[in-house]
Amino acid sequence: MGGQFDGKVALVTGAGSGIGMATSLAFARYGANVLVADVSMEGGERTVRMINEIGGQAIFVRTDVSRPADVQAMVGRTVETYGRLDFAFNNAGIEGQMVPAVECTEENWDRVIGINLKGVWLCMKYEIPEMLKQGKGAIVNMSSVAGLVGTRNAAAYCASKGGVVQLTRSAALDYAKSGIRINAVCPGAIRTPMIDRVVSEQPEMRATIDAAHPIGRIGEPDEIASAVVWLCSDAASFILGHAMPIDGGWVTQ
Repeated sequence: MGGQFDGKVALVTGAGSGIGMATSLAFARYGANVLVADVSMEGGERTVRMINEIGGQAIFVRTDVSRPADVQAMVGRTVETYGRLDFAFNNAGIEGQMVPAVECTEENWDRVIGINLKGVWLCMKYEIPEMLKQGKGAIVNMSSVAGLVGTRNAAAYCASKGGVVQLTRSAALDYAKSGIRINAVCPGAIRTPMIDRVVSEQPEMRATIDAAHPIGRIGEPDEIASAVVWLCSDAASFILGHAMPIDGGWVTQ
């Protein structure tokens, strides 16, 4: 183990599966200590074991990112354990009900917005003050192609992800001169449990999802992880407030 992130500390939410797991492992491979956060204890602890197996260092904190006390405790545990916070990937999210806009329930709307959008804001609310103490840091927020273009039967999800794009841009400007770079990634369909759920509930979506990617396939979690790690690195030192599509050409059609 070891590399460009030796001595650095990364925090990843939604790290118990999919893109969050892949990104946690990528940070560890580059030498960072990793705070693994997820609402699932089983998934989070599995990610920690995988990091330990490759020689990395990680701890797990069960976190519901829609709850301020959980997020504050998550960031506090990171600094208490490792003494600093260099990178954050605010990745936790859900798809919610996939129904036409007027059929979306108020409960579903509040839950999707609470996790996908409010959760990202809460994470930054507690991460940024720690980075300000160091005078440096990098944050990547999880949006989606659904934050850049509309998709059917996903009003709450699209609204939450579009909100993340604008939240990222605004916060990036707020802290641009403080040494903190804030960006977002906007994946297309990625081979994750979320996509598996959507397809299992609506099998007809498989052909639509495949056809949406000019490259001819859906993406893999490691492809998003590589972009997140790069955005946190010094190689991306002049990139700020960017919502990066990683989508096999979806939004260029």
